[in-house]
Amino acid sequence: MNETEVIETARQALLITIQMGAPILLIGLLVGVSVALVQALTQIQEVTLVFVPKILAMLLALFFFLPSMMKTLVIFTQSLADKIIGLG
Repeated sequence: MNETEVIETARQALLITIQMGAPILLIGLLVGVSVALVQALTQIQEVTLVFVPKILAMLLALFFFLPSMMKTLVIFTQSLADKIIGLG
């Protein structure tokens, strides 16, 4: 395995990490901003009020996106194992 293949594999791993984390983080961001907006409009200044809806939304998103995330991760792992076997 030469330097180019190592860099390409690392690039793929980083892109897959972003693809797997982005939907859940974006949903958490949207819920957090919307709850903060409601807090600002109603002048409720409870700091911990944001956490419960955000955690619930992120868990629901994880439940929804987990099958596609696992499929992506399995495909990447299989291609990585094929590259390792090809070396030996």
